[in-house]
Amino acid sequence: MLARVHSAAIFGIDAYPVTVEVDITRGQYAFTIVGLPDTAVQESRERVRAAITNANFKFPGSDRITVNLAPADIRKEGPAFDLPIAVAILAATEQINVDSLEKYCLVGELSLDGSVRPITGMLPIALSAKAQDKEALLVPAENAREAAVVDDFNVYAIETLYETVVLLENDFLTKEPAQVDPTELDLTAPPYSSDFSDVKGQEHVKRAMEVAAAGGHNMIMIGPPGSGKTMLARRLPTVMPPLTLREALEVTKLYSVSGNLPGKTALLRTRPFRSPHHTVSNAGLVGGGANPRPGEISLAHHGVLFLDELPEFGRDVLEVMRQPLEDGTVTIARAASTMTFPADFMLIAAMNPCPCGYYTDPKKACTCTTMQIRRYLKRISGPLLDRIDIHIEVPRLDQDELLRREPGETSTAVRARVTAARERQTERFAGTPFHCNRQMSTKALREFCKLNGDVESLMRQAIEQFGLSARAFDRILKLSRTIADLEGSDDIHVHHAAEAIQYRSLDRKLWG
Repeated sequence: MLARVHSAAIFGIDAYPVTVEVDITRGQYAFTIVGLPDTAVQESRERVRAAITNANFKFPGSDRITVNLAPADIRKEGPAFDLPIAVAILAATEQINVDSLEKYCLVGELSLDGSVRPITGMLPIALSAKAQDKEALLVPAENAREAAVVDDFNVYAIETLYETVVLLENDFLTKEPAQVDPTELDLTAPPYSSDFSDVKGQEHVKRAMEVAAAGGHNMIMIGPPGSGKTMLARRLPTVMPPLTLREALEVTKLYSVSGNLPGKTALLRTRPFRSPHHTVSNAGLVGGGANPRPGEISLAHHGVLFLDELPEFGRDVLEVMRQPLEDGTVTIARAASTMTFPADFMLIAAMNPCPCGYYTDPKKACTCTTMQIRRYLKRISGPLLDRIDIHIEVPRLDQDELLRREPGETSTAVRARVTAARERQTERFAGTPFHCNRQMSTKALREFCKLNGDVESLMRQAIEQFGLSARAFDRILKLSRTIADLEGSDDIHVHHAAEAIQYRSLDRKLWG
């Protein structure tokens, strides 16, 4: 007899529908799965057989069982097909009585005792099931809150194969759909554990970070060990605007398909902060592998990617970021398929000015030779450095700053100014593909960053004095526009441009 059950699978960060077809015929026992299954899917044969038996159902151990996962031309991965395969076998052997399985979507991994285990990628699967107009989605209990984020869609949490059969036979009358606490979906007050007020001194760096957050600009901090670079970077997400629902769903999908979503989390409410170690590989940073998965730059989507000790990263690892920094996406090509992952992140880098770290420190003498310093700085290529908008020096704190007891400005106060600046940009860029100043194209620069005579004269001096490239000049214009937005000004004035120019002077001092 033939039975069909609907399920779904992950491709990239999205899900696509999969139909599980089971045909059982008389003949010598065989259990075959076709439709390009990977090893985990092939191994479901043993899990399904044990789960059906231990759930007090009868497994057709004397018949020929053929399972087809359609469409058959896309490789299927993972254990999520265990539950739909088991239900299809029970339907094909007439052990369950369901009017129509066409209305439902099922996913879940089975344990040998018949219990249902959680899977990855539940949010995109729920979005796919709703797009197919399914009446209900049956998911492992540990994934239910994540799937229930999808509005106006019935999601049922199941714990065992037996419970699944009972729900299907009773048309879901024995259980209420899963619900999410509304407070878990409140994005207006992200629950950060740290605050800008924790940082002593470094007011000029805090100002630079406020500008970076307001326009989505990349930033590099250069200073001796212990000056607070890492502490500042970790607090940058706390002053960025709250996630929108669209952004929160995109980030949650990425963390869900990569298996990084914290347990019992319905929706990520805070901006991502990723800080990979300098030994990270190309695939670890940008994504990849035999079955491509999102890398660190994609997990930092709509958030911050922090690279501490930047010169210690491999040169080839750093260079692969150049294209994602420009495009906001990363494309991974394989012989069988090509996947594109989002990578719209803020790059925040930190480094010492020399191998010993004390080249610019007035209190401690540097022990490096001129050649060692030059070799250390040259680990950062000019093209990558040119893509970083703000270059800021982070000096050692003096004793008065270290002993000061008064807290600094809170993240809430800074975030209010940053959010107001972003709202001005959203209004300005309505009808365009941009949502922050960093993303402006050359054409948009000409339209939104018009300069008066005094500002143009200042820019000419800066180009001549610092030898600015065309890209560096464009980035100064974007910074000027952001500084004006923070001030609530429609026009770029001389003091806006002057502040933007000084954010691009440090690299000329150190790199020449």
